[in-house]
Amino acid sequence: MKRPILIGIAGGTGSGKSTVTKEIFKTISDDNVIVIEQDSYYKDQSHLSFEQRIDTNYDHPDAFDNKLLIKHLSELLDGKTIEKPIYDFENHNRKKETIRVEPKDIIILEGILILFEKEIRDLLDIKIFVDTDSDVRIIRRILRDMKDRGRTLDSVIVQYMGTVRPAHLQFVEPTKRYADIIIPEGGYNKVAIDIIVAKINEIIKKP
Repeated sequence: MKRPILIGIAGGTGSGKSTVTKEIFKTISDDNVIVIEQDSYYKDQSHLSFEQRIDTNYDHPDAFDNKLLIKHLSELLDGKTIEKPIYDFENHNRKKETIRVEPKDIIILEGILILFEKEIRDLLDIKIFVDTDSDVRIIRRILRDMKDRGRTLDSVIVQYMGTVRPAHLQFVEPTKRYADIIIPEGGYNKVAIDIIVAKINEIIKKP
């Protein structure tokens, strides 16, 4: 089996990482692509109370179980099946259930801090950073967290000002220097998407 292509899509919260992923999906058969979300690999917090879990800084590198993520990525690259964790954002904890993921030709790893860890960067064939203005990102974050994660407006704003924004400036923004491609305005940048897809097709065709 030929080694799969591992593509990393990083960027701040609400930057448009998912939109870039969807645009790539449009041009490549779904049968050949899987997506691994870094958000699925938040650490298990069963040993903490609900109040303590709420106070966790989910935008800090220490919030992620990178050891498990690296193990799963390595297994997928070796053609093995994994049991991907599921994170419950309303209860702030990992679920007991998992999702079975089969290896495919193209693996997309998406998350705010995937370029932060050198061990993860070294596994990536293409490193992408989605760069979007902060005012756009906060609006998208508010809409997403209220609609999909059961948050209130006040809680989203408090979290953004208290942990999200400082963590973005300290940890996320600096990883831009590791990217092969920086995409302004995410999936709406059609030229950048076309370049990425062309590069993917070039790698696929290599013997």
